[in-house]
Amino acid sequence: MKSKGIGKSHAKIILIGEHSVVYGQPAIALPLPNVAEKVTILPRTDGHRLIHSSYFDGDLNGLPDKMHGVAKLIQTLVDHLDGNRDYWDLTIDSDLPAERGMGSSAATAIALVRAFFDYYQKPLDRQLLLRLAAVEEEITHRSPSGLDAATAASSSPLWFVRGKVGTPIPMHLQATMVIADTGIAGATREAVTAVHHLLEESPTKTHACLDQLGLLTRQAQSALQLNEVAKLGKILLAAHHELQRLQVSDQKLDQLVEVAMANGALGAKLTGGGRGGCMFALVKTSAQARHLAAALISAGARKTWLQPLR
Repeated sequence: MKSKGIGKSHAKIILIGEHSVVYGQPAIALPLPNVAEKVTILPRTDGHRLIHSSYFDGDLNGLPDKMHGVAKLIQTLVDHLDGNRDYWDLTIDSDLPAERGMGSSAATAIALVRAFFDYYQKPLDRQLLLRLAAVEEEITHRSPSGLDAATAASSSPLWFVRGKVGTPIPMHLQATMVIADTGIAGATREAVTAVHHLLEESPTKTHACLDQLGLLTRQAQSALQLNEVAKLGKILLAAHHELQRLQVSDQKLDQLVEVAMANGALGAKLTGGGRGGCMFALVKTSAQARHLAAALISAGARKTWLQPLR
């Protein structure tokens, strides 16, 4: 064992394609390295395994039910690495908010796996990393698509189609993203159910929305590769309007999108499941991003993050 094990990961954001991806259309997810997570493991000799985080501070055996996935993953890692006789302090430092569509549980899982393998000085390939991270994700999200964990472990944008492995795609975009938290927990299950009901009630109109989101996602991929920032902004705003038609946005998300567009954004949309959670906007420069972030906070956003996309 090393004297210290460190594992790092980061948030993710769905650039475009949320909800339509459930029905066979593609989605694009971006890693957000500026919104980071770090797990540190230090040895102890007193028979204790302690967890320190913003959600829980105490013995591993006392983890609350909402962290059952974390507990299961840690025990799986201990068994896998033959560490049942070892004791440690484990600290989780995270910039990610929970239940906001930024992949907080997946980021934790990726950082935990990397920290344990670093601590025990064992090799770790991507396939094993994602397989182990899925232990936590399957408990937290029941039937995870794998998109969150794959993006939390990636340094490149991923092109994702349900049931297939995410594929890295090139990005040559000179722009900055401003992400804003509404302060309201996302309601993904509610939003997914709403789309399902719309498909039953108005199948033609709803399929048209989903198909349009698929088309916009393909156009966004091209814009990412060709540094067509203004075009991408228009695509993102159009995607938000389609998500409004699918009834997965809400008043706060719509308000922040409007504020972003009134303060120089090239485009803006909700991200993730919707009905709460986060939105983001695209601008060209870091100065514009700082101005926009201040405007979003003034409009009631709980927190903002800036992510250069170069």
